[in-house]
Amino acid sequence: MEEYVRVPQARIGVVIGKDGETKRRIEERLQVKLDINTETGEVHIQGEQETEDPLAVWKGRDIIKAVARGFSPRKALRLLDDNTALEVIDLEDYFGKSENSLRRVRGRIIGKNGMTRKIIENMTGTYVSVYGRTVSILGEFENVADAKRAVDMLMQGCMHATVYKFLEELKRKRGAEDRVSLWK
Repeated sequence: MEEYVRVPQARIGVVIGKDGETKRRIEERLQVKLDINTETGEVHIQGEQETEDPLAVWKGRDIIKAVARGFSPRKALRLLDDNTALEVIDLEDYFGKSENSLRRVRGRIIGKNGMTRKIIENMTGTYVSVYGRTVSILGEFENVADAKRAVDMLMQGCMHATVYKFLEELKRKRGAEDRVSLWK
């Protein structure tokens, strides 16, 4: 099994890591082979025969995608856990190639001094990266869906206060569910 991922030129060094550390760690943990073309930015991920995880190549693809979309290798390696997912939202799908629209939406999602992004991360337990023309969310499946909903609300033009209230309500509900499950 094999997969290909294109990585922006500016992120190739991060995928490789200092002295090849990140590349080596991914290869060892997943038992895959990474072939990185530093000129084109294409990464070829190939599974080894003796791999224990049948999803190793796909996990490798998602880890490389996460690093390519702005996450640190440490955060991206969380995708080794089966309960962790990566969601990549292409802003061009919603706003076309209009640079003004893309800049405005990125600014809404990031917020002043990164505050909105931090609030989304803290309230949902996810990591959010706004890189180029994409917004990427990394975390547990249910939390990623919640963060995506908050990002969608911002993209649709909802007021920040409305989004924060939505997130607070979600967190309150989840806290109540967690307390109830403790008693079961």
